[in-house]
Amino acid sequence: MKNKKSKNSKPAEKNTPQPQQKTFVFGKKNYVFMLIGLAVIALGFILMSGGASNDPNVFNEAVFSTRRIHIAPMVVILGFAIEVYAILLNPDS
Repeated sequence: MKNKKSKNSKPAEKNTPQPQQKTFVFGKKNYVFMLIGLAVIALGFILMSGGASNDPNVFNEAVFSTRRIHIAPMVVILGFAIEVYAILLNPDS
């Protein structure tokens, strides 16, 4: 007997998996802003450092300097704001 194919039958398609392209979650622009934000945060923590005394019985007034109390925390908060901006930034625009 002859093998008759029906009109609706299609030739068997090969189920070869296509290699998926690996993509990053963010674009290059996002990563640049993230690195800038990390550098600003690190700068803020560097500005906060210091003011210690070698003798625990001697109090050093340098702990309360304007740089450590006001400027450094604002720099750190600015760094976190840059990080949030980097996450929300649309790299296509």
